Amino acid sequence: MTISPLSRKNVQALTPYQSARRLGGKGDVWLNANEYPTSPNFDLLHRTFNRYPEPQPEAVINGYANYAGVKPENVIVTRGGDESIELIIRAFCEPDDHVLYCPPTYGMYSVSAETCGIALKTVPLTTDFQLNLTEIERNLDGVKVVFVCSPNNPTGTLVNRVDLLKLLDITRNKAIVVVDEAYIEFCPQASLVNELANYPHLAIIRTLSKAFALAGLRCGFTLANAELIGILQKVIAPYPLPVPVSDIAAQALQPQGITQMQERVNDVLNNRAWLIEQLSKIPTVVQIFETKANYVLVKFQDGEKVFKSLWEQGIILRDQHKALGLQNCIRITVGAREELEQTIQAIKLAPILV
Repeated sequence: MTISPLSRKNVQALTPYQSARRLGGKGDVWLNANEYPTSPNFDLLHRTFNRYPEPQPEAVINGYANYAGVKPENVIVTRGGDESIELIIRAFCEPDDHVLYCPPTYGMYSVSAETCGIALKTVPLTTDFQLNLTEIERNLDGVKVVFVCSPNNPTGTLVNRVDLLKLLDITRNKAIVVVDEAYIEFCPQASLVNELANYPHLAIIRTLSKAFALAGLRCGFTLANAELIGILQKVIAPYPLPVPVSDIAAQALQPQGITQMQERVNDVLNNRAWLIEQLSKIPTVVQIFETKANYVLVKFQDGEKVFKSLWEQGIILRDQHKALGLQNCIRITVGAREELEQTIQAIKLAPILV
């Protein structure tokens, strides 16, 4: 018996998101998933494993609300930012609605929409990786959710704040605008969190995976007005966060945890500046794109050969060659200095090795 024909037609045609772990690789320098290079240490404080956890752990909600500068009723905690993406689509999209997103950008917006059977509209970013507002407005008919990532993954660029506000204006009473701020700790001044009171259709996605160095925890958040949060509460799983996850997340959001996160951010910014300086000296580098995140997008004369050469040496980067407008581009996570030194040396030798 063949099971595949029993699955939904859209799932049969679906290409799953190619996460860093799904793509694999063997090595000891992992700069392909925008993770922090070392893990923080936490001891579990709560060990009641025989009871179901709180649906929305109070300590986590209050901790993140305090950190983000919002009220607890403006926060919902999810299994990573990815669950936030799917919750919003499930909560707001009817079968005949559309999701709009702007490639090159994070691939889960399209995967989640397709998984839910929701049609996609794409309006590519401009050549300088900004919103094409004219085309977005022209394509808003039937669109219920718009996804924007800022800083954008994989380019690292910030979307102009004035354009984001214009987008919110033209979508008012029409669609939910989701601004993915997974990397906002590396440029906190760019957050739209202060605009939540002005735009009831704005939802902001956050995560502990990046600057908080807790990618393995799978803990994310949506920030929005209380009415929007209440709608998401209707469709979220009854117990989204396991007890150990909420325990560690609550600790990470204490003042000491926030301070440690900010120290990690400073470390990343210093290493990022060093990486960009070193890359600028390499003849095979065509362009280093401006970045406000914990990764650098680099265009090479032959990016595929450079990627393959380093892959074979156990230095795992993220190949972006097939992404829209990113031919010969590689995304490099800002790792530890010794990892970056090894990577730079390998890139310098890549033309000899390929």
